[in-house]
Amino acid sequence: MRLGVLGRLPLAVARAVLAALRGRLGALCWSLAPLSFFSLPLPLPLPLPGWRRVSASSPAAPAGPRGEKDRDDAPPTPTSVNYHFTRQCNYKCGFCFHTAKTSFVLPLEEAKRGLAMLQEAGMEKINFSGGEPFLQDRGEFVGKLVQFCKQELKLPSVSIVSNGSLIRERWFKKYGEYLDILAISCDSFNEDVNVLIGRGQGKKNHVENLHTLRQWCREYAVAFKINSVINRFNVEEDMNEQIKALSPVRWKVFQCLLIEGENSGENALREAEKFVISDEEFEQFLDRHKDVSCLVPESNQKMRDSYLILDEYMRFLNCRNGRKEPSKSILDVGVEAAIKFSGFDEKMFFKRGGKYVWSKADMKLDW
Repeated sequence: MRLGVLGRLPLAVARAVLAALRGRLGALCWSLAPLSFFSLPLPLPLPLPGWRRVSASSPAAPAGPRGEKDRDDAPPTPTSVNYHFTRQCNYKCGFCFHTAKTSFVLPLEEAKRGLAMLQEAGMEKINFSGGEPFLQDRGEFVGKLVQFCKQELKLPSVSIVSNGSLIRERWFKKYGEYLDILAISCDSFNEDVNVLIGRGQGKKNHVENLHTLRQWCREYAVAFKINSVINRFNVEEDMNEQIKALSPVRWKVFQCLLIEGENSGENALREAEKFVISDEEFEQFLDRHKDVSCLVPESNQKMRDSYLILDEYMRFLNCRNGRKEPSKSILDVGVEAAIKFSGFDEKMFFKRGGKYVWSKADMKLDW
């Protein structure tokens, strides 16, 4: 039957004929496809031109500009990614939410391949974390990744979160020019409290080392940032003077967060319940430090789903159910397929100020 004849048929009959033709066309496509093609998730039978496929529960609608629902269904863009490439650490912080459950680290070239895939998918900022990033090859591994991301991928922002205990000045001399931001974790300016939390390492003083790192960042033109987890042991502390003296570009203040399987529950390597504080206590800490201009507060609500976290296998970690559920690795299925299972709340990412002036070239700091 010629398609022109359809215009002279009753509407119901025309629709039935079109459905039959579509079914036969779909079957023909399957019969012509090679066997290796069967694993691809093609949506057959094929839709007719001018129409888009819809779910069985929604009415059919003509194709046209993407509506709000279509935009919501699209995978998020990995604008800012936190790559926890190692779980190993030389500290034992009691509230740690990314513990040493494996010792695996990707080979350098595989890590670079994944980072290039993320850049191609829209990544603008990469943050290297752990574990402790400077443990692997005495900082050479993370140094090479930092250089690759800035020099080869031309990323606007490259940052590291570290406890700072293993960083040496020679690292800054070799890789400092490629690093935009160095964030050092410091939860207290009382060394006894740091030891209680688990940030103790023999005779080394965590606070004294913090000031040394601050000076190196100034000398080698790296923006300096401080991360603090507010918990049962430091919630009453007044950090105003010390933070103002160090003058970081950002002071990230997190509320202690429980993650099942990491720092809470069965098979967890930490028991963080004793570190937890209430929302009211967290707000009181923030109020006490409201005059610190660089303060960036993050409650449990803001933090849980607003970070794109890649683990050591380059799998996105979904924390929506209070535990870390991994996607498939981007190295195996690609960024777009993996990120759909990340649980990432892109709206909350922007709401909490996740996008900011994060390239040191744009910060106009007095080095």
